[in-house]
Amino acid sequence: MTRGSPPAEDTPEQDGPVKQAVPLAAGGAKKSPARDVQEKRLPGLQKRAEGFTPLTEAMEREVSAALGKGEPEEILSSAFKLRVTREDIHTLRNLCWLNDEVINFYLGLVTERSKKEGYPSVHAFSSFFYEKLTSGGYRAVARWTRRVDVFQKNIILVPINLRLHWTLAAIDTRQKTIKYYDSLGHEGDEICETLLKYLQEESHEKRRVKLNVSEWTVHSMEPHEIPQQSNGSDCGVFTCKYAEYISRDKAMTFTQTHMPYFRKQMVWEILHQKLL
Repeated sequence: MTRGSPPAEDTPEQDGPVKQAVPLAAGGAKKSPARDVQEKRLPGLQKRAEGFTPLTEAMEREVSAALGKGEPEEILSSAFKLRVTREDIHTLRNLCWLNDEVINFYLGLVTERSKKEGYPSVHAFSSFFYEKLTSGGYRAVARWTRRVDVFQKNIILVPINLRLHWTLAAIDTRQKTIKYYDSLGHEGDEICETLLKYLQEESHEKRRVKLNVSEWTVHSMEPHEIPQQSNGSDCGVFTCKYAEYISRDKAMTFTQTHMPYFRKQMVWEILHQKLL
């Protein structure tokens, strides 16, 4: 699995304002609003589960342009102190493994949306956080939260790269739970315990408050509790969608069959720097 460069130890987490995306040609002249409203949905998307936003023909063309030929290093979107190139976007092609840039940018969009009224407050760590924590201990990541109090957030998302597999841990400070989401159904209690220990040290270091661990519970989500993948390539998309649903406190209603749609949707969302 291709990985990008990790952030510096004292780099603040994705806290910057959303910047303007570099537009992609999507096939011609500008359309009028009326024509956009009337534009037909593609037949294959009309049968999507309720709550999924169909892609218009114009959106499909824009996605195809991003996934098509071009300079690999061309920057297609830039925000959250991250740059997503055409090469990065191409990891959203069907059956490709997502890379760190796509995972982190998407979670940046999730975090940005959480600032709106009606959403739980969210903090998303970089995909390099857990690896840094386990290899260097608390001191290696202590500065990562110098501009944020994670205990003031409702939800803390921790994407985890297990070399050839993406998973997610989600900390809910309201319920005092740490849950592990694995689209292959593997158990991750040890990962949850590691994150609980991190919270203890973070609370002591930043708040001078001893965390009462007896009030907290850890749980690895069972295969029957969350959607599961049935191939060897969609773990990154599952990880992103777990995070997106968790950030809305919504039940997960998607399945493996929705992955091709989600990949296209994510391309459009990254290009336009907003979630549908």
